[in-house]
Amino acid sequence: MTFDQNRWQRRFDELRAAHHVPGAALAVLTGGEIHELATGVLHRGTGVEVTTDSVFQVGSITKVHTATLVLQLAEEGRLDLDAPVRDVLPGFTVADPKASETITARQLLSHTSGLTCDFTHDTGRGDDCLAAYVDAAEAVPLDCPPGTAISYSSVGYNVLGRIVEVLTGQTWDAALQDRLCAPLGLTHTVTLPEDVLRFRAAMGHLGEAGEDPDPAPVWNPLPRSAGPYGGVLCATAADVLRLARMHLDGGTAPDGTRLLRRETVEAMQHRETDCPDKWTVDSDGWGLGWTLYDWNGTPGFGHDGATIGQYGFLRVAPDAGVAVVLLTNGGGARRLYSDLLRELLGELAGIRMPEPFGPPAEPLPVVAGDRAGTYRREGVEITVSDRDGVPHLRYAFVDGMAGLAPPIESDLVAVSDTVFAGRADGPFSDDWMPVVFSTLADGTGCVYVGMRAAPKIA
Repeated sequence: MTFDQNRWQRRFDELRAAHHVPGAALAVLTGGEIHELATGVLHRGTGVEVTTDSVFQVGSITKVHTATLVLQLAEEGRLDLDAPVRDVLPGFTVADPKASETITARQLLSHTSGLTCDFTHDTGRGDDCLAAYVDAAEAVPLDCPPGTAISYSSVGYNVLGRIVEVLTGQTWDAALQDRLCAPLGLTHTVTLPEDVLRFRAAMGHLGEAGEDPDPAPVWNPLPRSAGPYGGVLCATAADVLRLARMHLDGGTAPDGTRLLRRETVEAMQHRETDCPDKWTVDSDGWGLGWTLYDWNGTPGFGHDGATIGQYGFLRVAPDAGVAVVLLTNGGGARRLYSDLLRELLGELAGIRMPEPFGPPAEPLPVVAGDRAGTYRREGVEITVSDRDGVPHLRYAFVDGMAGLAPPIESDLVAVSDTVFAGRADGPFSDDWMPVVFSTLADGTGCVYVGMRAAPKIA
């Protein structure tokens, strides 16, 4: 099907304005061609317009870059995905001695290592920042025992980034440039602020739902050590799409350069684990780096990303040869994603995406009951209580994340016996937030918020 650039540009402009998104960039692969669109402004304070060569913070979409580097090293025989991490990092230590000996790269890639997510630790701007981060994480409590459950883990991806450094003898940033950016022609993919200054760069925006947001107080509060998990990488929508296209094309660049073997690409898209939380990032399962989707029987893969006021979405429909990247800088970004990609993937790939997550028209009469209590993982404390018979959630950043954002206070609306919906307007979300209660393998109750498992402690 021919891509009508003018029609989609008009629709892009309409939806961006309707959802109060200051600016956005879109890249679409269909029929073997990449189409680029831009709308709005990079910064509401300056009025600088978004162009297709503008760079945005892509957040955790970076995990796909890191996973690709790791699989390259596995292909080269330099890394066994099923061997203990200590085979490469002899000093690797986490809070659980047994886990220190058994965690594997495969578990790190599929978020089943038990390592937690929200451990932010500034180890400076030096080339040793990632090594120092991995050392500093040794006392951070695990979310669950390795191999027992999925729990989205940024710490795990920093360990993977450190593995890349040790095996290549380069910094993660340099390995990214040499092994991915250069062969794929990703000229607008950078990790250091001084390199971002060479381009038109988006500013994140924050505000109340349904209103035009204001520029965030800082461009990016995350340190260099957050690189491999998604704290620093900036790119154009088209550059992100070119990485996805390599995976869609069986591991080859457009000029024929092979970056991965076809069987490795297929292994990355193979389901390693199911997801109890199927709504936060529309996930049905997880592969080796990729989020896996089930669009009413049609498979897909991709990833989401978020930083302070910036949100990114990557979706690939392999059967149709279609891929879409949407990068935004605030406002109702997830609603824009939902409306725009529902139309794009519907027309270009024949996909019927699920409706946006939210409470049912008739809420179920479910109270907090024995789910009430305190749940904790590194960086976050979640309190569930009954307030006059209405389940209520308080989600607070603590430990190294303290002060990152105000606590989220929300009444919960029952979607099922185990799934609730709460409002989550703030720096990392702008919509209904899934709150999913589950049980770990040892019988401990837990709650999933943001695909992260927090065990019940009281």
